[in-house]
Amino acid sequence: MRVHVVSDVHGNARDLARAGDGADALVCLGDLVLFLDYADHSRGIFPELFGVEMADRIVELRTARRFAEARELARGLWAGIDKDAAVERAVRKQYAELFAAFPTPTYATYGNVDVPPLWPEYARPGTTVLDGERAEIGGWIFGFVGGGLRTPMRTPYEIDDEVYAGRLAALGEVDVLCSHIPPDVPELCYDTVARRFERGSSALLETILATRPKYALFGHVHQPLARRMRIGVTECVNVGHFASTGTPWALEW
Repeated sequence: MRVHVVSDVHGNARDLARAGDGADALVCLGDLVLFLDYADHSRGIFPELFGVEMADRIVELRTARRFAEARELARGLWAGIDKDAAVERAVRKQYAELFAAFPTPTYATYGNVDVPPLWPEYARPGTTVLDGERAEIGGWIFGFVGGGLRTPMRTPYEIDDEVYAGRLAALGEVDVLCSHIPPDVPELCYDTVARRFERGSSALLETILATRPKYALFGHVHQPLARRMRIGVTECVNVGHFASTGTPWALEW
């Protein structure tokens, strides 16, 4: 059995269409939407609406962790614009292309920049969306929990710690634990290029230690200090920043 796993697709529909080649199934750990590409500020919803110069400035402020100033700048830019309608139109355009690129079968969960209420409109037969749910793939049980936790970035799909922990608890024991964010381990949460810690989950770490899955797979941190480590008996793997690599991580058994 061979399963390909991707995360942080961020608009890369071209490579996504080939991500299932040679595999029995594709697993996607979220972040389909591209709001702003921190490597190429001309790509994404934000520069499409406000231009590259404003994207440069927003990235500069966020990278410096000057989040209040970044929010103030954004508020000024959005003044007089129906923000919800404009963003939804752009997200819908991306989702139409990305969901069409998913092979069959695909098992997917949400990332922190995704918009879950729109997914049912675009998920075709052959794409199974899971959050706090399990699926059997090739005789192994995969558990999925999506989204991110609350941060100053205020991305679209951030949830309370208690809700996230409840969805983890609902999974029970699984062979492969799939999430968008990593467990709360410094080496797995630190982004070496952004030079900051992304938020991981302590509940996810506790679940790994308590239920001892074979693998814990995640993304979210684009350039992690450590891409994999063993926690107890569990192999923890950041499957990579698919938007830039275009290459899925392969799991075989």
